Amino acid sequence: MDYIYVVAGLIGLFLGGEGLVRGSVGLARRMAISPLLIGLTVVGFGTSTPELLVSVEAAWRGVPDIAIGNIIGSNIANILLIVGLTCLVWPIRVSGSTLKRDTAVMLAAAAVLIPLFAMGQIGRLAGVLLVLGLAGYLTWAYLQPGSAAEEDLDAAPSSALVSALWVAGGFVALIFGARFLVEGSVSIARGFGVSEAFIGLTIVAVGTSLPELATSVIAAFRKQSEIAIGNIVGSNIFNVLGILGLTALISPVPVADRFLTFDLPIMIAASVALTGLLLTRKIIGRGIGVAALALYAAYILTAQG
Repeated sequence: MDYIYVVAGLIGLFLGGEGLVRGSVGLARRMAISPLLIGLTVVGFGTSTPELLVSVEAAWRGVPDIAIGNIIGSNIANILLIVGLTCLVWPIRVSGSTLKRDTAVMLAAAAVLIPLFAMGQIGRLAGVLLVLGLAGYLTWAYLQPGSAAEEDLDAAPSSALVSALWVAGGFVALIFGARFLVEGSVSIARGFGVSEAFIGLTIVAVGTSLPELATSVIAAFRKQSEIAIGNIVGSNIFNVLGILGLTALISPVPVADRFLTFDLPIMIAASVALTGLLLTRKIIGRGIGVAALALYAAYILTAQG
């Protein structure tokens, strides 16, 4: 039954994330928001809604290792797994005048976790500061959206009403998907003696990253590099500032030592590597995609230890 819950949860998160993104993009297009800003905020944050619901659900249920593991694991998966697969589908063409700003925010968000994790708990004050940081970034991005090529976003709904229905339906699927995934994953972890941190970093993290994976791969097929990259960078920013901040506001989150000494350094290294690629290359090719996937496989194999 636990496996059925996990599968049902993954399906719910995937369908809910797709519905939320489809509806959000439709509404955003009618508000004349630029494609890059949509990729960084509406799509990037919309695809992170599963992480938000799962982390909040895990915190409420008293399993903080899944809450933290979900956030850190999702960011690692976003860079190594999703960028890797996206590059294999179609090499990513790097463009967009705001990349320096947005990658700098992504790195700053990752770096701020070092002192927070070192304290052993993310309290409500830290949660407030993280959420304020997200609000500041959103304001900055809205006021200075940068220039981006007008890209045709994936099949947005034809009317505002249909878009709103997609958003509402997406949220419902996400809520049930998050509950099923957490409940099933916790039971499996305890039944097999696998740590909750490992489950959060792998099964739950990859499961909640399915909307990012689907969105970026679809964008790669359609040669929409702005959306693919904006989705990943925006999602990583929102995971740290928004999800961890809101989770800590609801309930202070204890941080296990392994996250500070093992998983966080890997997340920061992956973020630095992605930033270097985006700022120094015009195209991220399939060779880099293969290397990223190999590194992710190595991380999964060593994460349980």
